[in-house]
Amino acid sequence: MTPAIIMVAPNGARKTRRDHDSLPVSIADTVSEALLCFQAGASVLHGHVRGDSEEHVLDVGRYRELLAEMTLRVPQMLVQITTEAVGRYSPEEQVACVQALIPKMASVSLREITSDYQRNDYAADFFSWCLEAGVHIQHILYSSDDLQRFVELKDQGIIPASHRCMLFVLGRYREDFQSEPDDLAPFLAAELSGLDWFTCAFGSREQECVMTGINAGGHARVGFENNLYLPGGEVAANSAELVSSLARALQAAGRDLATAEEASQLLGIRSA
Repeated sequence: MTPAIIMVAPNGARKTRRDHDSLPVSIADTVSEALLCFQAGASVLHGHVRGDSEEHVLDVGRYRELLAEMTLRVPQMLVQITTEAVGRYSPEEQVACVQALIPKMASVSLREITSDYQRNDYAADFFSWCLEAGVHIQHILYSSDDLQRFVELKDQGIIPASHRCMLFVLGRYREDFQSEPDDLAPFLAAELSGLDWFTCAFGSREQECVMTGINAGGHARVGFENNLYLPGGEVAANSAELVSSLARALQAAGRDLATAEEASQLLGIRSA
């Protein structure tokens, strides 16, 4: 059985220390948290950087610092940068950030990069560039409609055939942002063979949701970006506690955790 990859998202774009005292905002704190998460079983960091007022930024200099510090302090861990717009950044600014950095991994919302599917040709040019540059793209999908669009754009050649990695986001459109395992069902109704997919879930049932995804053949992303609570309802001390809890659940279920090297091989990440 394929080992399960745990990706961790320890801060995200919106939460601040007002939400949790231990939410990492500085690059130093993010890297320290990444180390704890790596030791707990996560093999990939989903990285956000913040500005001087804790705001989400697509800042090339800050991303370079994050990547450099990760190389120094957690060299085995894979790092995926985000291009999340948060209503602030245009597709051109998202693309410029990736092209300036040429990271090994980046996450891209399919809706955002296509301007709600109105600029598919622009996205096609960007995806083609990523393919040539060796940037692994994870396509962020918020609904089964997004997944259908993903399949259609692959069939049309707008998304390269080798782009096979997706993240299914559960609970984004619930009023209370509390996802349930059944929220995954519409995604699982599609043909997913040959694709690498992850699940993340808003709310306190995060672990139950991502375990449902793992049991169906996927991988998991957990962390304070989407959830602050352990399965028992207590507030987690940090994202590393969420990773540890999931790792124990996987071990109890007889599942192996992917090492960073295994995750790299499974996802097809460039080596240098």
